[in-house]
Amino acid sequence: MEPKTGTRRPITFQLSAPEARAVFLAGSFNDWEATSLPMAQDERGVWKAEVDLEAGVYEYRFMVDGEWQDDPECEERCANGFGTCNCVVRI
Repeated sequence: MEPKTGTRRPITFQLSAPEARAVFLAGSFNDWEATSLPMAQDERGVWKAEVDLEAGVYEYRFMVDGEWQDDPECEERCANGFGTCNCVVRI
């Protein structure tokens, strides 16, 4: 059964980066605003952010201490216009 249009659900993004000082989540769901979605670090050094998303396909990356970084847990990627790849999540 397909989710109803307009139905949003919380999706948690996470990145293990115990040495990082600041991590942000950016993607097609927030117009790639590099610092608008700060992530919170837990006691194990895993950074997490929860975003309410509708069903669909979204591209994203992490901004770690001012540098773009891929999600090592993400299996699907697509080329971007900067010579690197974006991670892809399907909801």
